[in-house]
Amino acid sequence: MAVPLPSAALCGVRSGRRSARPPDISLPREKLLRAKEIKARKKILRENRQNAEMERAARLRTALIPLDEVRAEWEKSSGPFHKQRVAEHCAVFRDLFRGATFTPWVTLRVEYRQEDEHVVPVYYGNMVTPSEASSPPAVSYEADKGSLWTLLLTNPGNDMQSGKEICHYLPPFPAMGTGYHRFIFLLFKQDCRIDSSEDVRPTLCHRLKLRTLSSFDLYRKHEDAMTPAGLAFQQCQWDSCVSWVSHQLLNMREPVFEFARPPVYHPPQVKFPRHQPLRYLDRYRDSKEPTYGIY
Repeated sequence: MAVPLPSAALCGVRSGRRSARPPDISLPREKLLRAKEIKARKKILRENRQNAEMERAARLRTALIPLDEVRAEWEKSSGPFHKQRVAEHCAVFRDLFRGATFTPWVTLRVEYRQEDEHVVPVYYGNMVTPSEASSPPAVSYEADKGSLWTLLLTNPGNDMQSGKEICHYLPPFPAMGTGYHRFIFLLFKQDCRIDSSEDVRPTLCHRLKLRTLSSFDLYRKHEDAMTPAGLAFQQCQWDSCVSWVSHQLLNMREPVFEFARPPVYHPPQVKFPRHQPLRYLDRYRDSKEPTYGIY
């Protein structure tokens, strides 16, 4: 069931002031009793302590930690809350949902496959170059058979290959001099089929004006039928692949930005400077000629 997106939520009164809590638009989830979780963990600890082979391997420093099992356990327990905090730190919810947050209960796996069979994964804010993301990524997640989902990448957005494509994939093209850009994968759980005919873009659409799509407006439009469930995002900055995208795909001049540094500020000159370095007067000379050797 979709959760409506309220304009604001207020809770708690402390010292006569109200503290705002961001609206939660997560998927409904059954709460696991803390007592049962603690009981299960204690049972595992008792079994490990009684395992003589594990004790001997730990003492001899030959014990191997099953990282896949650890990650799977993390994904089911505290992982969604860690992802939510990272997304809040990177202002993902602020910029996409205007402050509303959600807990990504569904694990979203995104990987860019390279020509040399190398795989570049997308986690939660890791660096991925535009060259590595030049081809559409492979996306996977666990879902019940027959369930409906929507995958959105901002920028750009598209559905899964097995569904209806709203807009085809366009490689990231962060302009030179603009620093790091976030590219966010959002997975929505649908309660029913959604009529996206109004949002479909032409095939091989390379016009940025037509590709522009507001994630917030899209969710507002279909919030009764879709709920955010998964999240993954990467950071990109300019590399040589951006020039190719600008010239060959977008057919436009590549924008380049430079940082205009403000002039160096110096406080007003005093007649008798105290506790100042010997070259104090150099700050206020009209000429830019070097003064080395004068002193």
